[in-house]
Amino acid sequence: MRTAVVRVGVDPAGELTAAQLADGMTRLRELAGAAGAEVVDNNLPALPPGRREAELLIAGDDAESLKRMAVGLCARAFGTDPVAGVLTYISRGTDDDAYGVLAGFGLTGEITRTVDDDGWDVVHVALRRADLERIPESRIHTALEASLNCEVHIRIV
Repeated sequence: MRTAVVRVGVDPAGELTAAQLADGMTRLRELAGAAGAEVVDNNLPALPPGRREAELLIAGDDAESLKRMAVGLCARAFGTDPVAGVLTYISRGTDDDAYGVLAGFGLTGEITRTVDDDGWDVVHVALRRADLERIPESRIHTALEASLNCEVHIRIV
């Protein structure tokens, strides 16, 4: 299962005081923990109003449901109308991460791993030729290497 970093603007109007923001973060940690999520430590009161974003780490693949969950938790914690921000995924270099990258492009493929002569991972990805007509191979290759931090070989089937 992949881990998403869900960013939520908790004070879009910039009306909360430093004490309210600190109390909201404490409450958010409690609510998130009970929901199986984790809150990234950041100093919301020190941030300018336009950048007061909570960051929650939540396991899952459905970006929209993860955003809804994070926004709901923040609404309860801060008593505001929070706004969903950018959602990204943490990459640990696993096969799940590779499948997630492919899914982000709307692709499916077969992933296998080998180890080269120096002991480094090499990920082999089999993709259908028709999929590569929609998305350039170089774009997929770059995204996989960045996510996995290892050598990637794409094979067309």
